[in-house]
Amino acid sequence: MGLDAARPIIEQARGLSDSVEWRVGDAYRLDADLHDFHIVHAHQVLQHLADPVAALRAWGHACRQGGIVAARDSDYEAFTWYPHDPKLDRWLELYRLAARSNGGEPDAGRRLLAWAHDAGFEDVTATASVWCYATADERVWWAGLWADRMTTSAVGTQLVASGASSAEELRSIADAWRRWAADADGWFLVPHGEIIARV
Repeated sequence: MGLDAARPIIEQARGLSDSVEWRVGDAYRLDADLHDFHIVHAHQVLQHLADPVAALRAWGHACRQGGIVAARDSDYEAFTWYPHDPKLDRWLELYRLAARSNGGEPDAGRRLLAWAHDAGFEDVTATASVWCYATADERVWWAGLWADRMTTSAVGTQLVASGASSAEELRSIADAWRRWAADADGWFLVPHGEIIARV
């Protein structure tokens, strides 16, 4: 079973896999038939939610006794990269601003353990892992993703509409991403917090 609030995402998922049931739904108020799961897993979800504790609590209720709620989320403030570019510093500042203005928490990774405890879980294992982008193909993909997000996605539109940035600045940030990708020494580290919470 896969769940997302956005119908276009669910339609895309259905096109990729017909062996999984995909459903549009609410992370806080799961449909009544969504219960008795062995595992509920959320990857890069809690950072986008205004009430991650309520979501974790709902997911725990969807599990059978002895089940697991597992989550992994990035920690943006802990991102690090080489070589340094002030434009990428500005990218991080602007993204964190946009995420928080939408009610999210971009530094969710470090908070997962606390959120799980606040949700009532007593048996929680907390770990961490990283993604590292250092090959030419990895850099092109990662930089392209962020260059596009800053110039052609809702994030960029929001930043310009709010007055936090300008289209010109966002284009310069996109250019900085492409310069970083072209640098053979380019290296980017994305740390994550992880939890396994037992019901």
